[in-house]
Amino acid sequence: MGRIAYVNGRFVPHGDAVVHIEDRGYQFADAVYEVWALFDGRLADPEGHFARLERSLGELSIPMPMSRKALTLVLKEAVRRNRIREGLVYLQVSRGVAIRDHAFPTPGTPPSVVITVSRVDRAASEARAAKGVAVVTTPENRWGRCDIKTVGLLPNALAKQKARQAGAVEAWFVDELGLVTEGASSNAWIVDGDGILRTRDTNANILRGVTRLSLVTLAREAGLKVEERPFTPQEALEAREAFITGAGSLVLPVVKVDGKPVGDGTPGPVATKLRRLYIERAKATSV
Repeated sequence: MGRIAYVNGRFVPHGDAVVHIEDRGYQFADAVYEVWALFDGRLADPEGHFARLERSLGELSIPMPMSRKALTLVLKEAVRRNRIREGLVYLQVSRGVAIRDHAFPTPGTPPSVVITVSRVDRAASEARAAKGVAVVTTPENRWGRCDIKTVGLLPNALAKQKARQAGAVEAWFVDELGLVTEGASSNAWIVDGDGILRTRDTNANILRGVTRLSLVTLAREAGLKVEERPFTPQEALEAREAFITGAGSLVLPVVKVDGKPVGDGTPGPVATKLRRLYIERAKATSV
């Protein structure tokens, strides 16, 4: 059985899934998205992702396409039809289809909704986490509302390509003050020389990561000190550990920044422990 996608009320073969050429998500990046990790066929961090979806839509004055309860049922049905237990669920909601004009279309234009489900090889993910990954830095060049999870990701795509060409898996944006904001598709963390976990505060121009928020809570429950305080690339190199978080990466140790080792160049105990704790909590609270 091939992959199945959901497009505007219909489940269709993935290869036949299309949106209208004048969908505003395609023409203006006038759309938001969310990504849930799947553990044993269930959605991880459900409350955080739904809350962020509703906030992103509200910030752009795009109406929720359906109730949270109805959307949950559709997401779960997409998972069931794809027969995927371990993976990722992608949801995109655009302002809808209208004659191309920069201003918003006529009130009442229905949003467009697309859902896809993809498989994740958890064994491969664990092997990568055990080895650690490299990141590169790149100048911050995104718009001023990165707190909204929009599909306008061209700077992120260019940063990811820069990372790939350097043999890394992620790029960290660095602002005009020389401080790391976040990754192209993740939040950035270090464990500094005093053993304090540091990550950029959400008053900065960063995405309010759902995995990030869960990890702040988990780390504090584990007795670790967490400070929402920025760091420089040099501080990352001088740190005991570094790692990234996100729905796809979960908690992923970073062992190199711009080709130079972090700590002893191997995944550290804090990131390793937090990855285990996060996965345990995600499995226990998924829906």
